[in-house]
Amino acid sequence: MSQNKVSQRKSSQRKLAALDEDDLAVISAHVQDAAVVAGDILWRPAENRLVIGMRRPDCEEILAGQCEPRRLISALRFDRVLSCRSRDIDMAASELALTLLGLEFYPGKKPGGEVLLLFASGGVLRLEVECLECELADLGPDAHVPDPATGRDLPADTDI
Repeated sequence: MSQNKVSQRKSSQRKLAALDEDDLAVISAHVQDAAVVAGDILWRPAENRLVIGMRRPDCEEILAGQCEPRRLISALRFDRVLSCRSRDIDMAASELALTLLGLEFYPGKKPGGEVLLLFASGGVLRLEVECLECELADLGPDAHVPDPATGRDLPADTDI
């Protein structure tokens, strides 16, 4: 792999942390329109952690003017979560496709509050947090391409 491709791949893989409302707004902008499958939303109450796997648009390609930016496989993690509730999301439907619109923080008793994860379907995840502690980490480029006939994903090496 050429040096240019290696440096390009590294520059596209972000790791962002949020410890306050302004930081969370930056992460929210990066996860806007991310594709999430309900089965990739992992609530771990014993660890006070919520982890969400997603395919999000590559913001660098959007800023470069790409009409259809590639997607990145990313993980969004919230720590110090006291409770996680959902509204209008069937968590038992593991194949349910969702589109994440953004994240909002509502301060409560300092340093805690509530984080809302807003989905295009009208669904919401409401996290009660001891304090705001969130991380977005890119794991790599998405290796799937949509099937032109169905719009569903196919492995990148599929001959259509």
